[in-house]
Amino acid sequence: MAETTEKPPGRAMGLLLGSLRGIEKAGNKLPHPFWIFAFLGGFVILLSAVLSWAGAHAVSPIDDERIDVQSLLSPEGFQVIFGEAVTNYVNFPPLGLVVVIMLGVVVAEQTGLINAILRGSITRVPAKYMTFVVALVGICGSIASDAAYVILIPLAAVVFQAVGRSPTLGIVVAFASVSAGWNATFVVAPTDALLGGISTEAARVIDPEATVTPLANYFFNAVSAVLLAVLITLVTELVLRKRTEGLDDATTEDDTLGDFHLQPEERKGLRAAGLTLLAMAVLFVAALVPENSWFRGADGTVMESPLVSGIAVVLAVAFLAVGTAYGLVAGTVRQAADVPAFMAKGIKDLAPALVLFFAASQFLAYFQWSGMAEVLSVRGAELLEALDVPVAVLFIGFILIATLMNLFITSGSAQWALIAPVFVPMLMLLDVNPETTQAMYRIADASTNIVTPMSPYFVLVLGFMQRYRKDSGIGTLVSLTLPFTVTILIVWTLFFLGWYTLGLPLGPGAPVS
Repeated sequence: MAETTEKPPGRAMGLLLGSLRGIEKAGNKLPHPFWIFAFLGGFVILLSAVLSWAGAHAVSPIDDERIDVQSLLSPEGFQVIFGEAVTNYVNFPPLGLVVVIMLGVVVAEQTGLINAILRGSITRVPAKYMTFVVALVGICGSIASDAAYVILIPLAAVVFQAVGRSPTLGIVVAFASVSAGWNATFVVAPTDALLGGISTEAARVIDPEATVTPLANYFFNAVSAVLLAVLITLVTELVLRKRTEGLDDATTEDDTLGDFHLQPEERKGLRAAGLTLLAMAVLFVAALVPENSWFRGADGTVMESPLVSGIAVVLAVAFLAVGTAYGLVAGTVRQAADVPAFMAKGIKDLAPALVLFFAASQFLAYFQWSGMAEVLSVRGAELLEALDVPVAVLFIGFILIATLMNLFITSGSAQWALIAPVFVPMLMLLDVNPETTQAMYRIADASTNIVTPMSPYFVLVLGFMQRYRKDSGIGTLVSLTLPFTVTILIVWTLFFLGWYTLGLPLGPGAPVS
Protein backbone atom coordinates (compact mmCIF):
# COMPACT_ATOMS: atom_id res chain seq x y z
CA MET A 1 0.00 0.00 0.00
CA ALA A 2 1.42 3.36 -0.96
CA GLU A 3 1.88 5.96 1.74
CA THR A 4 2.63 9.66 1.65
CA THR A 5 4.61 11.91 3.90
CA GLU A 6 2.80 15.10 4.81
CA LYS A 7 4.65 18.37 5.04
CA PRO A 8 4.87 19.81 8.55
CA PRO A 9 1.97 22.21 9.08
CA GLY A 10 2.71 25.92 8.90
CA ARG A 11 2.54 28.12 11.97
CA ALA A 12 -1.07 29.20 11.35
CA MET A 13 -2.21 25.63 10.70
CA GLY A 14 -0.25 24.45 13.72
CA LEU A 15 -2.04 26.97 15.94
CA LEU A 16 -5.36 25.95 14.48
CA LEU A 17 -4.74 22.23 14.99
CA GLY A 18 -3.56 22.94 18.52
CA SER A 19 -6.76 24.86 19.21
CA LEU A 20 -8.90 22.09 17.80
CA ARG A 21 -7.08 19.50 19.86
CA GLY A 22 -7.77 21.66 22.90
CA ILE A 23 -11.43 21.82 21.94
CA GLU A 24 -11.48 18.06 21.53
CA LYS A 25 -9.97 17.48 24.98
CA ALA A 26 -12.29 19.99 26.65
CA GLY A 27 -15.31 18.63 24.82
CA ASN A 28 -14.47 15.05 25.78
CA LYS A 29 -14.72 16.10 29.42
CA LEU A 30 -18.29 17.32 28.96
CA PRO A 31 -20.91 14.87 30.23
CA HIS A 32 -23.64 13.41 28.05
CA PRO A 33 -26.24 16.06 27.01
CA PHE A 34 -28.79 14.28 29.25
CA TRP A 35 -26.69 15.11 32.29
CA ILE A 36 -26.05 18.64 31.05
CA PHE A 37 -29.81 19.30 31.01
CA ALA A 38 -30.27 17.51 34.34
CA PHE A 39 -27.58 19.71 35.91
CA LEU A 40 -29.07 22.84 34.34
CA GLY A 41 -32.51 21.86 35.65
CA GLY A 42 -31.10 21.65 39.19
CA PHE A 43 -29.25 24.93 38.71
CA VAL A 44 -32.46 26.66 37.54
CA ILE A 45 -34.29 25.40 40.66
CA LEU A 46 -31.67 26.91 42.97
CA LEU A 47 -31.20 30.09 40.95
CA SER A 48 -34.96 30.74 40.81
CA ALA A 49 -35.07 30.67 44.61
CA VAL A 50 -32.17 33.13 44.90
CA LEU A 51 -33.53 35.52 42.27
CA SER A 52 -37.03 35.38 43.73
CA TRP A 53 -35.63 36.22 47.17
CA ALA A 54 -33.66 39.10 45.61
CA GLY A 55 -36.77 40.47 43.90
CA ALA A 56 -35.51 40.02 40.35
CA HIS A 57 -38.08 41.26 37.87
CA ALA A 58 -38.71 42.98 34.56
CA VAL A 59 -41.55 44.98 33.00
CA SER A 60 -43.13 43.46 29.91
CA PRO A 61 -42.92 45.83 26.94
CA ILE A 62 -46.06 44.17 25.59
CA ASP A 63 -48.57 44.97 28.36
CA ASP A 64 -46.43 46.84 30.94
CA GLU A 65 -47.08 44.08 33.47
CA ARG A 66 -44.41 43.35 36.08
CA ILE A 67 -42.75 39.95 35.62
CA ASP A 68 -41.30 38.45 38.81
CA VAL A 69 -39.06 35.43 39.07
CA GLN A 70 -40.93 32.64 40.89
CA SER A 71 -39.11 30.22 43.14
CA LEU A 72 -39.27 26.56 42.23
CA LEU A 73 -38.48 25.82 45.87
CA SER A 74 -42.09 26.51 46.81
CA PRO A 75 -45.34 24.49 46.95
CA GLU A 76 -46.25 25.70 43.46
CA GLY A 77 -42.75 24.95 42.20
CA PHE A 78 -42.82 21.41 43.59
CA GLN A 79 -46.03 20.86 41.66
CA VAL A 80 -44.17 21.76 38.46
CA ILE A 81 -41.18 19.56 39.35
CA PHE A 82 -43.03 16.47 40.54
CA GLY A 83 -46.71 16.80 39.77
CA GLU A 84 -46.26 17.95 36.16
CA ALA A 85 -43.12 16.02 35.17
CA VAL A 86 -45.04 13.66 32.86
CA THR A 87 -47.03 16.55 31.39
CA ASN A 88 -43.82 18.50 30.80
CA TYR A 89 -42.45 15.57 28.83
CA VAL A 90 -45.57 14.67 26.86
CA ASN A 91 -46.21 18.31 25.91
CA PHE A 92 -42.63 18.88 24.75
CA PRO A 93 -43.38 20.07 21.17
CA PRO A 94 -40.62 18.21 19.27
CA LEU A 95 -41.60 14.86 20.81
CA GLY A 96 -44.78 14.10 18.87
CA LEU A 97 -43.63 15.75 15.65
CA VAL A 98 -40.38 13.80 15.41
CA VAL A 99 -41.95 10.47 16.36
CA VAL A 100 -44.74 10.84 13.78
CA ILE A 101 -42.42 11.82 10.92
CA MET A 102 -39.94 9.08 11.75
CA LEU A 103 -42.69 6.46 11.55
CA GLY A 104 -42.79 7.19 7.83
CA VAL A 105 -39.11 7.96 7.18
CA VAL A 106 -37.93 4.70 8.72
CA VAL A 107 -40.13 2.68 6.34
CA ALA A 108 -38.47 4.41 3.39
CA GLU A 109 -35.10 3.63 4.96
CA GLN A 110 -35.73 0.03 6.02
CA THR A 111 -37.19 -1.00 2.66
CA GLY A 112 -33.98 0.20 0.97
CA LEU A 113 -35.56 3.15 -0.86
CA ILE A 114 -33.22 5.80 0.51
CA ASN A 115 -30.21 3.55 -0.03
CA ALA A 116 -31.22 3.03 -3.66
CA ILE A 117 -31.80 6.74 -4.22
CA LEU A 118 -28.34 7.62 -2.89
CA ARG A 119 -26.63 4.95 -4.97
CA GLY A 120 -28.65 5.55 -8.11
CA SER A 121 -28.07 9.31 -7.99
CA ILE A 122 -24.35 9.31 -8.58
CA THR A 123 -23.16 6.03 -10.13
CA ARG A 124 -23.85 7.20 -13.70
CA VAL A 125 -22.89 10.87 -13.36
CA PRO A 126 -20.30 12.26 -15.85
CA ALA A 127 -16.95 13.06 -14.22
CA LYS A 128 -17.19 16.82 -14.76
CA TYR A 129 -20.43 17.01 -12.76
CA MET A 130 -19.40 14.54 -10.08
CA THR A 131 -18.51 17.01 -7.32
CA PHE A 132 -21.69 19.05 -7.61
CA VAL A 133 -23.93 15.96 -7.79
CA VAL A 134 -22.26 14.30 -4.79
CA ALA A 135 -22.63 17.57 -2.86
CA LEU A 136 -26.29 17.96 -3.79
CA VAL A 137 -27.11 14.32 -3.09
CA GLY A 138 -25.33 14.56 0.27
CA ILE A 139 -27.27 17.67 1.22
CA CYS A 140 -30.60 16.09 0.28
CA GLY A 141 -29.52 12.69 1.62
CA SER A 142 -29.32 14.04 5.15
CA ILE A 143 -33.01 13.07 5.39
CA ALA A 144 -31.65 9.54 5.91
CA SER A 145 -29.86 10.66 9.10
CA ASP A 146 -26.88 8.43 10.00
CA ALA A 147 -27.49 6.23 6.97
CA ALA A 148 -26.39 9.03 4.65
CA TYR A 149 -22.91 9.03 6.18
CA VAL A 150 -22.60 5.24 6.07
CA ILE A 151 -23.84 4.91 2.47
CA LEU A 152 -22.68 8.04 0.68
CA ILE A 153 -19.15 8.53 2.06
CA PRO A 154 -17.66 5.18 0.92
CA LEU A 155 -19.67 5.41 -2.31
CA ALA A 156 -18.24 8.88 -3.04
CA ALA A 157 -14.72 7.57 -2.49
CA VAL A 158 -15.28 4.78 -5.00
CA VAL A 159 -16.90 6.89 -7.72
CA PHE A 160 -14.25 9.61 -7.39
CA GLN A 161 -11.52 7.03 -7.83
CA ALA A 162 -13.42 5.45 -10.72
CA VAL A 163 -13.21 8.74 -12.65
CA GLY A 164 -9.50 9.19 -11.86
CA ARG A 165 -9.78 11.48 -8.85
CA SER A 166 -8.66 11.13 -5.25
CA PRO A 167 -10.99 8.97 -3.14
CA THR A 168 -9.94 11.08 -0.16
CA LEU A 169 -11.41 14.08 -1.93
CA GLY A 170 -14.65 12.17 -2.50
CA ILE A 171 -14.81 11.35 1.21
CA VAL A 172 -14.48 14.96 2.39
CA VAL A 173 -16.97 16.22 -0.22
CA ALA A 174 -19.57 13.69 0.94
CA PHE A 175 -18.86 14.40 4.61
CA ALA A 176 -19.15 18.17 4.16
CA SER A 177 -22.37 17.92 2.15
CA VAL A 178 -24.19 15.52 4.49
CA SER A 179 -23.11 17.54 7.54
CA ALA A 180 -24.27 20.83 6.03
CA GLY A 181 -27.43 19.18 4.72
CA TRP A 182 -28.79 18.62 8.22
CA ASN A 183 -29.83 22.28 8.09
CA ALA A 184 -30.63 22.91 4.43
CA THR A 185 -32.38 20.51 2.10
CA PHE A 186 -35.23 20.37 -0.42
CA VAL A 187 -37.19 17.85 1.62
CA VAL A 188 -38.83 18.68 4.95
CA ALA A 189 -36.99 16.46 7.42
CA PRO A 190 -37.36 15.37 11.06
CA THR A 191 -34.80 18.06 11.91
CA ASP A 192 -37.27 20.72 10.75
CA ALA A 193 -39.94 19.37 13.08
CA LEU A 194 -37.46 19.11 15.94
CA LEU A 195 -36.11 22.65 15.64
CA GLY A 196 -39.58 24.07 14.97
CA GLY A 197 -40.97 22.44 18.11
CA ILE A 198 -38.23 23.88 20.30
CA SER A 199 -38.65 27.30 18.67
CA THR A 200 -42.41 27.16 19.30
CA GLU A 201 -41.90 26.45 23.00
CA ALA A 202 -39.40 29.31 23.29
CA ALA A 203 -41.54 31.78 21.31
CA ARG A 204 -44.57 31.18 23.55
CA VAL A 205 -42.74 32.91 26.37
CA ILE A 206 -43.63 36.12 24.51
CA ASP A 207 -46.59 35.04 22.37
CA PRO A 208 -48.69 32.16 23.77
CA GLU A 209 -50.21 31.62 20.31
CA ALA A 210 -46.88 31.40 18.44
CA THR A 211 -46.26 28.33 16.30
CA VAL A 212 -43.12 27.59 14.31
CA THR A 213 -44.02 24.86 11.83
CA PRO A 214 -41.66 22.38 10.14
CA LEU A 215 -42.14 24.49 6.99
CA ALA A 216 -40.97 27.70 8.71
CA ASN A 217 -37.60 27.84 6.90
CA TYR A 218 -38.49 25.82 3.79
CA PHE A 219 -37.96 28.53 1.14
CA PHE A 220 -34.66 29.58 2.69
CA ASN A 221 -33.56 25.96 3.10
CA ALA A 222 -34.36 24.97 -0.48
CA VAL A 223 -32.42 27.87 -1.99
CA SER A 224 -29.61 27.38 0.54
CA ALA A 225 -29.31 23.72 -0.50
CA VAL A 226 -28.30 24.82 -4.00
CA LEU A 227 -26.04 27.54 -2.59
CA LEU A 228 -24.23 25.07 -0.32
CA ALA A 229 -23.80 22.57 -3.16
CA VAL A 230 -22.25 25.32 -5.29
CA LEU A 231 -19.96 26.45 -2.44
CA ILE A 232 -18.80 22.90 -1.73
CA THR A 233 -18.12 22.41 -5.44
CA LEU A 234 -16.14 25.66 -5.74
CA VAL A 235 -14.04 24.95 -2.65
CA THR A 236 -13.39 21.43 -3.91
CA GLU A 237 -12.39 22.42 -7.44
CA LEU A 238 -10.49 25.62 -6.64
CA VAL A 239 -8.76 24.66 -3.40
CA LEU A 240 -8.93 21.01 -2.39
CA ARG A 241 -8.51 19.42 -5.80
CA LYS A 242 -5.03 20.93 -6.14
CA ARG A 243 -4.16 19.83 -2.63
CA THR A 244 -5.18 16.21 -3.23
CA GLU A 245 -3.77 15.80 -6.74
CA GLY A 246 -0.42 14.75 -5.37
CA LEU A 247 -1.80 12.25 -2.89
CA ASP A 248 -0.90 8.66 -3.65
CA ASP A 249 -4.12 7.12 -2.36
CA ALA A 250 -4.10 3.37 -2.02
CA THR A 251 -6.56 1.16 -3.86
CA THR A 252 -8.55 -1.22 -1.71
CA GLU A 253 -10.16 -4.47 -2.77
CA ASP A 254 -13.57 -2.78 -2.54
CA ASP A 255 -12.70 -0.03 -5.03
CA THR A 256 -15.02 -1.20 -7.79
CA LEU A 257 -18.57 -0.04 -8.22
CA GLY A 258 -19.82 -3.61 -8.01
CA ASP A 259 -22.80 -3.73 -5.69
CA PHE A 260 -23.12 0.06 -5.79
CA HIS A 261 -24.94 -0.29 -9.13
CA LEU A 262 -28.70 -0.74 -8.86
CA GLN A 263 -30.20 -4.14 -9.51
CA PRO A 264 -33.20 -4.50 -11.90
CA GLU A 265 -35.66 -5.00 -9.03
CA GLU A 266 -34.34 -1.86 -7.34
CA ARG A 267 -34.88 0.18 -10.50
CA LYS A 268 -38.46 -1.12 -10.73
CA GLY A 269 -38.95 -0.23 -7.08
CA LEU A 270 -37.72 3.31 -7.68
CA ARG A 271 -40.16 3.73 -10.55
CA ALA A 272 -43.00 2.53 -8.35
CA ALA A 273 -41.97 4.91 -5.58
CA GLY A 274 -41.75 7.81 -8.04
CA LEU A 275 -45.22 7.12 -9.45
CA THR A 276 -46.61 6.86 -5.93
CA LEU A 277 -45.09 10.18 -4.96
CA LEU A 278 -46.43 11.82 -8.11
CA ALA A 279 -49.93 10.48 -7.42
CA MET A 280 -49.82 11.80 -3.86
CA ALA A 281 -48.65 15.23 -5.04
CA VAL A 282 -51.53 15.40 -7.53
CA LEU A 283 -54.04 14.46 -4.83
CA PHE A 284 -52.52 17.02 -2.45
CA VAL A 285 -52.87 19.84 -4.97
CA ALA A 286 -56.33 18.71 -6.07
CA ALA A 287 -57.50 18.74 -2.45
CA LEU A 288 -56.46 22.38 -2.04
CA VAL A 289 -57.57 23.85 -5.37
CA PRO A 290 -61.37 24.12 -4.87
CA GLU A 291 -62.24 27.27 -2.92
CA ASN A 292 -64.82 25.38 -0.86
CA SER A 293 -62.56 22.39 -0.22
CA TRP A 294 -62.78 20.72 3.20
CA PHE A 295 -58.99 20.72 3.19
CA ARG A 296 -58.78 24.52 3.26
CA GLY A 297 -58.71 26.50 6.47
CA ALA A 298 -61.75 27.94 8.19
CA ASP A 299 -61.18 31.26 6.42
CA GLY A 300 -60.74 29.52 3.06
CA THR A 301 -56.97 30.05 2.87
CA VAL A 302 -54.43 27.40 1.95
CA MET A 303 -52.02 28.33 4.76
CA GLU A 304 -54.67 27.46 7.37
CA SER A 305 -55.29 24.09 5.75
CA PRO A 306 -55.04 21.03 8.01
CA LEU A 307 -52.70 19.61 5.36
CA VAL A 308 -50.29 22.46 6.10
CA SER A 309 -50.74 22.69 9.86
CA GLY A 310 -50.52 18.90 9.98
CA ILE A 311 -47.53 18.68 7.65
CA ALA A 312 -45.86 16.17 9.98
CA VAL A 313 -48.62 13.65 9.31
CA VAL A 314 -48.59 14.41 5.57
CA LEU A 315 -44.84 13.78 5.43
CA ALA A 316 -45.12 10.59 7.46
CA VAL A 317 -47.82 9.25 5.13
CA ALA A 318 -45.79 10.25 2.06
CA PHE A 319 -42.65 8.47 3.23
CA LEU A 320 -44.73 5.49 4.32
CA ALA A 321 -46.47 5.24 0.95
CA VAL A 322 -43.40 5.60 -1.27
CA GLY A 323 -41.33 3.34 0.97
CA THR A 324 -44.00 0.64 0.92
CA ALA A 325 -44.46 0.95 -2.86
CA TYR A 326 -40.72 0.52 -3.34
CA GLY A 327 -40.56 -2.43 -0.98
CA LEU A 328 -43.47 -4.29 -2.58
CA VAL A 329 -41.91 -4.06 -6.04
CA ALA A 330 -38.27 -4.53 -4.98
CA GLY A 331 -39.14 -7.46 -2.75
CA THR A 332 -38.09 -5.98 0.59
CA VAL A 333 -41.71 -5.93 1.79
CA ARG A 334 -43.08 -9.47 1.63
CA GLN A 335 -46.05 -9.25 3.97
CA ALA A 336 -48.20 -6.57 5.60
CA ALA A 337 -46.58 -7.21 8.99
CA ASP A 338 -43.23 -5.99 7.64
CA VAL A 339 -44.37 -2.36 7.56
CA PRO A 340 -45.29 -1.96 11.26
CA ALA A 341 -42.14 -3.93 12.11
CA PHE A 342 -40.10 -1.31 10.24
CA MET A 343 -41.95 1.46 12.09
CA ALA A 344 -41.17 -0.18 15.42
CA LYS A 345 -37.50 -0.29 14.40
CA GLY A 346 -37.67 3.48 13.86
CA ILE A 347 -39.00 4.09 17.36
CA LYS A 348 -36.21 1.90 18.74
CA ASP A 349 -33.63 4.00 16.91
CA LEU A 350 -35.21 7.13 18.42
CA ALA A 351 -34.65 5.88 21.98
CA PRO A 352 -31.53 8.02 22.65
CA ALA A 353 -33.39 11.16 21.53
CA LEU A 354 -36.44 10.27 23.63
CA VAL A 355 -34.24 9.94 26.71
CA LEU A 356 -32.63 13.32 25.99
CA PHE A 357 -36.05 14.90 25.43
CA PHE A 358 -37.11 14.00 28.97
CA ALA A 359 -34.26 15.95 30.58
CA ALA A 360 -34.57 18.84 28.10
CA SER A 361 -38.34 19.12 28.60
CA GLN A 362 -37.98 19.38 32.38
CA PHE A 363 -35.27 22.04 32.08
CA LEU A 364 -37.40 24.11 29.69
CA ALA A 365 -40.49 23.74 31.89
CA TYR A 366 -38.59 24.92 34.99
CA PHE A 367 -36.95 27.79 33.13
CA GLN A 368 -40.21 29.09 31.68
CA TRP A 369 -42.44 28.57 34.74
CA SER A 370 -39.99 30.41 36.97
CA GLY A 371 -40.24 33.51 34.76
CA MET A 372 -36.46 33.56 34.33
CA ALA A 373 -36.79 33.18 30.56
CA GLU A 374 -39.01 36.25 30.31
CA VAL A 375 -36.95 38.36 32.70
CA LEU A 376 -33.68 37.47 31.01
CA SER A 377 -35.16 38.06 27.56
CA VAL A 378 -36.63 41.46 28.49
CA ARG A 379 -33.47 42.62 30.25
CA GLY A 380 -31.30 41.41 27.39
CA ALA A 381 -33.49 43.11 24.81
CA GLU A 382 -33.41 46.35 26.83
CA LEU A 383 -29.61 46.22 26.92
CA LEU A 384 -29.31 45.61 23.17
CA GLU A 385 -31.84 48.35 22.46
CA ALA A 386 -29.91 50.79 24.66
CA LEU A 387 -26.68 49.90 22.87
CA ASP A 388 -28.49 50.51 19.55
CA VAL A 389 -26.72 47.54 17.95
CA PRO A 390 -27.21 47.43 14.14
CA VAL A 391 -29.28 44.48 13.00
CA ALA A 392 -26.43 43.02 10.93
CA VAL A 393 -24.07 43.15 13.92
CA LEU A 394 -26.73 41.60 16.16
CA PHE A 395 -27.29 38.75 13.72
CA ILE A 396 -23.59 38.11 13.15
CA GLY A 397 -23.00 38.13 16.91
CA PHE A 398 -25.70 35.53 17.48
CA ILE A 399 -24.37 33.31 14.67
CA LEU A 400 -20.83 33.47 16.08
CA ILE A 401 -22.02 32.60 19.61
CA ALA A 402 -23.91 29.57 18.29
CA THR A 403 -20.93 28.61 16.12
CA LEU A 404 -18.54 28.55 19.07
CA MET A 405 -20.98 26.58 21.22
CA ASN A 406 -21.44 24.02 18.45
CA LEU A 407 -17.76 23.13 18.58
CA PHE A 408 -18.47 21.57 21.98
CA ILE A 409 -22.17 20.60 21.84
CA THR A 410 -22.48 18.91 18.47
CA SER A 411 -26.08 17.75 18.90
CA GLY A 412 -28.04 20.38 17.00
CA SER A 413 -31.27 19.74 18.91
CA ALA A 414 -29.52 19.76 22.30
CA GLN A 415 -27.79 23.06 21.61
CA TRP A 416 -30.96 24.67 20.24
CA ALA A 417 -32.93 23.49 23.27
CA LEU A 418 -30.27 25.14 25.41
CA ILE A 419 -30.09 28.56 23.76
CA ALA A 420 -33.52 28.99 22.13
CA PRO A 421 -35.33 29.79 25.42
CA VAL A 422 -33.12 32.87 25.80
CA PHE A 423 -32.42 34.09 22.28
CA VAL A 424 -35.79 33.44 20.59
CA PRO A 425 -37.87 35.58 23.02
CA MET A 426 -35.08 38.14 23.41
CA LEU A 427 -34.93 38.75 19.67
CA MET A 428 -38.73 38.67 19.41
CA LEU A 429 -38.78 41.71 21.70
CA LEU A 430 -36.50 43.38 19.14
CA ASP A 431 -39.02 42.52 16.38
CA VAL A 432 -37.08 39.51 15.08
CA ASN A 433 -39.35 36.58 14.27
CA PRO A 434 -38.56 33.17 15.82
CA GLU A 435 -38.35 31.72 12.30
CA THR A 436 -35.55 34.20 11.55
CA THR A 437 -33.60 33.30 14.70
CA GLN A 438 -33.99 29.62 13.84
CA ALA A 439 -32.66 30.21 10.31
CA MET A 440 -29.57 31.92 11.74
CA TYR A 441 -28.99 29.01 14.08
CA ARG A 442 -29.01 26.63 11.10
CA ILE A 443 -26.10 28.53 9.57
CA ALA A 444 -23.99 28.23 12.72
CA ASP A 445 -24.81 24.58 13.28
CA ALA A 446 -24.17 23.46 9.68
CA SER A 447 -20.88 25.31 9.38
CA THR A 448 -19.15 23.74 12.36
CA ASN A 449 -20.60 20.23 11.98
CA ILE A 450 -17.96 19.74 9.31
CA VAL A 451 -14.87 20.57 11.32
CA THR A 452 -15.41 19.84 15.02
CA PRO A 453 -13.57 16.74 16.31
CA MET A 454 -16.40 16.36 18.85
CA SER A 455 -18.76 15.11 16.14
CA PRO A 456 -19.18 11.31 16.25
CA TYR A 457 -19.12 11.33 12.45
CA PHE A 458 -15.68 12.98 12.47
CA VAL A 459 -14.15 9.74 13.75
CA LEU A 460 -16.21 7.71 11.28
CA VAL A 461 -14.90 9.76 8.35
CA LEU A 462 -11.35 9.49 9.63
CA GLY A 463 -11.74 5.72 9.58
CA PHE A 464 -12.88 5.82 5.95
CA MET A 465 -9.91 8.02 5.03
CA GLN A 466 -7.43 5.66 6.65
CA ARG A 467 -8.54 2.90 4.29
CA TYR A 468 -6.83 4.90 1.52
CA ARG A 469 -4.13 6.72 3.52
CA LYS A 470 -2.89 4.97 6.64
CA ASP A 471 -1.14 8.12 7.88
CA SER A 472 -4.32 10.21 7.93
CA GLY A 473 -5.04 11.85 11.27
CA ILE A 474 -7.16 14.58 12.80
CA GLY A 475 -4.91 17.20 11.28
CA THR A 476 -5.38 15.73 7.81
CA LEU A 477 -9.14 15.77 8.06
CA VAL A 478 -9.31 19.24 9.63
CA SER A 479 -7.07 20.72 6.97
CA LEU A 480 -9.39 19.33 4.28
CA THR A 481 -12.68 20.31 5.93
CA LEU A 482 -11.74 23.72 7.35
CA PRO A 483 -12.02 25.49 3.94
CA PHE A 484 -15.63 24.27 3.75
CA THR A 485 -16.42 25.56 7.24
CA VAL A 486 -14.94 29.02 6.69
CA THR A 487 -16.49 29.44 3.25
CA ILE A 488 -19.95 28.24 4.26
CA LEU A 489 -20.00 30.32 7.45
CA ILE A 490 -19.02 33.56 5.71
CA VAL A 491 -20.93 33.22 2.44
CA TRP A 492 -24.09 31.72 3.95
CA THR A 493 -24.19 34.46 6.60
CA LEU A 494 -23.88 37.15 3.92
CA PHE A 495 -26.54 35.37 1.87
CA PHE A 496 -28.88 35.39 4.87
CA LEU A 497 -28.28 39.09 5.48
CA GLY A 498 -29.16 39.75 1.84
CA TRP A 499 -32.28 37.60 2.16
CA TYR A 500 -33.31 39.54 5.27
CA THR A 501 -32.64 42.89 3.62
CA LEU A 502 -34.86 41.96 0.67
CA GLY A 503 -37.61 40.89 3.07
CA LEU A 504 -38.12 37.51 1.41
CA PRO A 505 -40.28 35.00 3.33
CA LEU A 506 -38.38 32.16 4.97
CA GLY A 507 -41.19 29.69 4.40
CA PRO A 508 -44.96 29.46 3.88
CA GLY A 509 -46.53 31.98 6.26
CA ALA A 510 -43.14 32.81 7.78
CA PRO A 511 -42.03 36.37 6.95
CA VAL A 512 -38.39 37.13 7.65
CA SER A 513 -39.27 40.30 9.58
